[in-house]
Amino acid sequence: MILYGSTGSIGVNTLRLAKRYKIPVSALACGDNIKLLNEQIAEFKPKFVCIKNPKNKSYVNHKNVFSSQEGLEKILEECEDKLFVNAIVGFDGLRSSLKAKELGKEIALANKESLVIAGEFLKGAKIRPIDSEHCALNFLIKNQKNINKLFITASGGAFWKNKIKDLSKMKAQDALKHPNWNMGAKITIDSATMVNKLFEIIEAYYLFNTKNIDALIEPKSLIHAMCEFKDGTSTAYFSYADMKLAISQALFKNNQYKILKAIDFTKLPSLRFYKISIKKYPIFALKDEFLSHPQIGVLINRANEIMVKKFLNQECSFLDISKNIFKVLNHFGYPKISSIEDIFEYDKRVRYYLK
Repeated sequence: MILYGSTGSIGVNTLRLAKRYKIPVSALACGDNIKLLNEQIAEFKPKFVCIKNPKNKSYVNHKNVFSSQEGLEKILEECEDKLFVNAIVGFDGLRSSLKAKELGKEIALANKESLVIAGEFLKGAKIRPIDSEHCALNFLIKNQKNINKLFITASGGAFWKNKIKDLSKMKAQDALKHPNWNMGAKITIDSATMVNKLFEIIEAYYLFNTKNIDALIEPKSLIHAMCEFKDGTSTAYFSYADMKLAISQALFKNNQYKILKAIDFTKLPSLRFYKISIKKYPIFALKDEFLSHPQIGVLINRANEIMVKKFLNQECSFLDISKNIFKVLNHFGYPKISSIEDIFEYDKRVRYYLK
């Protein structure tokens, strides 16, 4: 397989599975963590390697080092492997998804922003989602008819138990303490704001071709998705919170390996579901508008990426993330997008607006 984002949380877990089940890794790509990349090169001996900054090439222990976006696309062209794991974080992963679609590769997609920003342009791509919720939905709806509604779940993030009045005081180190999942910094902050769940709704829209989807908070993260049928019955997907399960379902098609220990239902804690409070998670108020006008994804994503980075750098408050997303939407309205280059243009405009 080809793995981009190899030094991040998804990438590291993917390589653990590759090692355990002896999957050859032909290409690795990462951003700036050259030390870990060199360790991965020594262990997996990839044919191709790509890094973000060409100035760091001399530090990489490999003879065939590519760099930047051009390098990522060149590797996809030259490497014959059919499976491409895209675990790049944020907007930076979009062009690689588009290139993989063009080349007919199967995309194990952890870069949810690709669909959030440009789902229309990825229609027809061979996508295997790397998300616990979408893997769960994929399993629940397989060969099923008369589906009435789909649900995905949210943990509530790091501030689930905090009062609304306290959110303005929260710092990055507080938001990074996710109660259930071990994830990278960006997605952990997105979990606290509920941006992550908003994005997963849009992912589901493109993956399963339905707008009849909602999210509920299940604080234990033991149920990841539910499927409601027209006759009033429902099914639910249980598992412990571990991304290796979702990754394995994207890598292996038949659930043939034991990845996690099974849930002991006799020891299961009491489970409750909660509606997502718009007062506490104002960004989730955009769900219906987002489903009706998915082109606003490029605006929401760039505004969110900028503000999350500022929050992590202690340059803004936690509540400023949502406030500035709404500010951007009010300024730009509904984008007019007819080509992929329009998406890159709007992304650039949002960067300039929030500078």
